[in-house]
Formats: sequence, structure tokens, C-alpha cells
Amino acid sequence: MTFVKHIAPLVSLLVGLCFAAAAQAQGLFSPVVTVNDMVITEFEVQQRQAFLTTLNSPGSGREQVVDELINERLRAQTVENAGLELPEEAVQAGMEEFAGRANVSLEEFLSVLAANGVAEETFRDFVSVGVAWREFIGARFGARLEVSEADIDRALGSSSGASSIRVLVSEIIIPAPPERLTEVEDLAAQIATTTSFDEFSNYAREYSATQTRDEGGRLPWQSLSNLPPVLRPLLLGLAPGEVTDPISIPNAVALFQLRGIEETGAPSQEYSAIEYAAYYIPGGRSPAALAQAEKVRSNVDVCNDLYGIAQDQPPEVLERLSQKPSEIPSDIAMELSKLDPGEVSTVLTRSDGQTLVFLMMCGRTAVANEEIDRAEAAAALRANRLNAFAQSYLEQVRADALIIYQ
Repeated sequence: MTFVKHIAPLVSLLVGLCFAAAAQAQGLFSPVVTVNDMVITEFEVQQRQAFLTTLNSPGSGREQVVDELINERLRAQTVENAGLELPEEAVQAGMEEFAGRANVSLEEFLSVLAANGVAEETFRDFVSVGVAWREFIGARFGARLEVSEADIDRALGSSSGASSIRVLVSEIIIPAPPERLTEVEDLAAQIATTTSFDEFSNYAREYSATQTRDEGGRLPWQSLSNLPPVLRPLLLGLAPGEVTDPISIPNAVALFQLRGIEETGAPSQEYSAIEYAAYYIPGGRSPAALAQAEKVRSNVDVCNDLYGIAQDQPPEVLERLSQKPSEIPSDIAMELSKLDPGEVSTVLTRSDGQTLVFLMMCGRTAVANEEIDRAEAAAALRANRLNAFAQSYLEQVRADALIIYQ
């Protein structure tokens, strides 16, 4: 009887813990969104957030993650409906390629994910959907991706190899923290429909976060080859007055209006590397963070001066990089294209808008006695066109889908 008397409370405690664990598990696997009768669970949302956080990637906010998981469900359903089956070797190759971008083996990559609570299946699903979608889009639109020699000439900023193209552009970059993303996307879609120079400038003065906002977003003439590779074909496809589709960049949405375009007799200048520094200031675009950025700006003339600013702070607050133009993130490349050595931009943010990027141009290294890789340029043009087709097709699929938030 004594044994029973003492063991009964223990049994009750264990039963209670089991019920609590079961309830917690049930919460993890409860539906968050249903996409055409396919469920996205709380577990998947948390796993994707952990995955992106481990990679230090933007877009790890809950709203953004849920939205991207919806897109992935739609991609997977489209691929399945098309009867496309992805062989295991393709999935494995995709996983190895992804790990290789971090200069580690697949086994090492999976170990890092596991240490951060990310299941291998989460990574596998992410890769398999991406690979299958690329296969599907390539098969569907491949015939429309032909690139002519004239297309390549324009993309390289030269129609003859001896002259260059310069453009007159206006810009708008609208901050888009996660809680305002939908609102900003709607506004950007509205701005993209204008063909009026004055109307675009008025939008820039009201909404843009760039240093050109007081000038209505107007930039001076600049060589097309100085602009980010992703932006060149978009501008070449515009007539004066037209605006690019909204371009998503970390924590912001960008739009560009073409005001003028001309071919010059000057040789097109290409760069093999661009060196820049990024000093990260907590607080995003808050008055305190912007004031600190202005204080830093007044105390630095060249990139080396930033080492003194960052002294006694964690090493991750300052990055100094030298990269090929094609390797630079598009939002950073857009800002660098407007800067001379020693000049600064404070437009960009990171960490869902919570960190201000103090971006400084250090210098550009010109290509010397190197042939422009036309095959690489053609591949970039095809990739840009393929991305445009993929985005347009996904928007169509999403418009036809039944999406129910729980």
C-alpha cells in the first residue's frame, strides 16, 4: 500500500506530461494555410524560419515565410499536375550544389542544419521543389529564350564593341519591412503603371528612401555597364517614360523609370572587381540610427577609416569585400552604381529592416586585356527571361488557387 501511495502521484505526473507533449505536437502540426486542399503546418513554418536564420538569409519573418511556402505548394502542385517526376539523383545533386555554395560538403551542411534544429527533410523539400520548378519552367518556356547577338551587344552596353550605351534613369526605393510588405507591393504596382516623368518624380519625393528623393528620384546620365547586370536588360526593354516592374530587394521594393537612352562613341568600361565596405548599424531607419550614420559619414573619407569606427565592436559589424559585378547582391549593386570611391549610401537595411547598412564605395578594378564572355552574357539574359516567365506564370497559378488561412 505504501508503494502504491507513493507511486500514484508519479504516474499522474507522467500522464500529465504525456498529454502536454501530445498537445504541443498537435499544435506543431496544426494547419496554418490550406492551398488547394494541401496543408502547410506550423511545423513547416517554424522549420523554414530556422532554415533561413541558419543561412543568415533575408525573408525569415513569419509572414514572408508563409507566403513563400504557399508559392512552393503551388509550384509543387503545378509540377505534379504536369506529370513531371524528379529523379532522386537530381535532388541529391541539387542538395550538393546548394551546400557547395557555402564551400562545405553536403554532410557538413546537414550537420550544421541539424545543430540548429533543422530537419534534413526540410532542406530536401526546399531543394526538390526548386529543382523541379526550374525543370518545368525550362521545358514550358525554353523555346522562347532565344538570345540574339544584338541582345548580347545591348546587355554588354555596346552595339559594336567599340561604343557604349548610357541611360538617364529615375529611381524609387520604398522601404518594405515585413509588416508593410503587402501595402508597399500594392503601391509599387500602382507606380509601375505611370508613364509620366512628373508623376514618377512626385511618387519619389513622397515614398522613396534614396538620397535622390528631393530631386524626384532623378539620376544623372550613367553608363549602362556601370549598372547591375540584372537591371540592364530591364532598362533596355523600356521606352522613355516606362517603368520597370517592381523589383524585390531585401526589406524594400525598387522601381526605375527610363528617361533617356543614347549610344556614345566612348569605349564601354568594364570592371573585373568592385571593392566596397558595409558597416552595420542597429536600429534600421530609425532617427537614432540615421543620426549615427551621419556622424560616421562626417568622420570617414576612405574605406580604411571604417576600421577605426568599428574598433572594439564585434567583427561582424564591418564587412569589406571585393567581388565581381555579377557576384554582388542586386540591391547593393544598385547603390554602388551611383557612388564614386569614398562616397556613401544609407538606403539599404538588413535583418527585416532592423539593421541600417552604411555602404561605402572603396574602388573599382577595370578589366585589362580581357575578352568579354559573350556566352556568359547570353546565359544571364536567358536566366533573366526565364525568371520573368516563371514569376508571371506563378502569379497566374496563384490567382486561380484556393488559399485559406486558418
